[in-house]
Amino acid sequence: MSALRHGLELLLRTWRRIRAWRRIRFTPGGIVFTAGTFAVGFAALNTGNNLLYLLMGAMLGFITVSGWLSEQAIRSLRVERRLPRAVTVGEEMRLEYRVENRKRRLPSMAVELLEEGLAEPAFLAHVPAGETVRSHSTNSFVRRGVYPLRTLTISTSFPFGLFLKQRDVELRDEVVVWPRTHRPVPAPEAGTGRRVRGGGGSRGSAGHRGEYRSLRDYRPGDDPRDIHWRSSARLTTPVVRVYERDAAETRWICLDTSAEPGDAAEVAVECAASLAARASEENRPFALVTPQYLVEPGQGPGHLERVLDALARVDFDPGHALPAPPVDPEACLLVAVGGGAGFGGVVAVGPDAVLNEPPEEVAA
Repeated sequence: MSALRHGLELLLRTWRRIRAWRRIRFTPGGIVFTAGTFAVGFAALNTGNNLLYLLMGAMLGFITVSGWLSEQAIRSLRVERRLPRAVTVGEEMRLEYRVENRKRRLPSMAVELLEEGLAEPAFLAHVPAGETVRSHSTNSFVRRGVYPLRTLTISTSFPFGLFLKQRDVELRDEVVVWPRTHRPVPAPEAGTGRRVRGGGGSRGSAGHRGEYRSLRDYRPGDDPRDIHWRSSARLTTPVVRVYERDAAETRWICLDTSAEPGDAAEVAVECAASLAARASEENRPFALVTPQYLVEPGQGPGHLERVLDALARVDFDPGHALPAPPVDPEACLLVAVGGGAGFGGVVAVGPDAVLNEPPEEVAA
């Protein structure tokens, strides 16, 4: 049994390599032209007309030249992909490509770059021999999440549009799609609760209020005014001051993921993201707790990005338990489908909420 499985895997790998090496298929114009070539050849054989033989030879030469030139167009191209840090649901994402033509003499013409799973390709009209050209494609996403990019297809129908010749390039990346942060959500103030476990409100938060605590490495989005320049010069890497904060000042956002995946669950994620964005605008520390992730308190654009990254990766399952924050739940806000109890404040999302309709205010 294991030998059979090994043989099937070997065949599958071989097929993938063959398929990635080259693929060719007729375009509608190519089908008509090839059928016409066969018709002319059949007529030439039946009639013995030299003019028909000459015409058939010209048509066959046309097909041969088309196949050779299209092969040269996609050969010896080196492609690098550049991704944005992340993209928000509904916004356009610009994928940039750097294409190097490693051929010595022949340029590549009319080349398309298409990502598996994305709709819009990038197009390069002309890549001179030995030079590098940049291009881009623009796509958008209707759902948050993490979308893997594995295969980039290089294709061309140059020069006559008779055939589409393709080859695949393995370029493994992922696109992180953040939830939207503009949903109008009331921000109920959770009660002040005491810490019940370690790792709560003051860990990892940086700012100007509170007593100085320690130093830590600089993160993108930290306030440049918190950089400790003397220590940064000594350590040859930026470090920032960390301050103690009052636990009651932190907005603890807890997301209940024990719901069925669907529109209502996605609306709940957007509500949590909107609460985090509002806290960031207010220059207020905030934290995120889900059954899968804990993003400890912090503030600023960089910290908001970390929260949005976690929300992009959250999964929903009815079997999940309630989030367990490292502080008293009475000091936290719970975002849940249908509501909940035991927390200082609850943002309830109706089970019939629709994601892509104009956002409505959610009940608190």
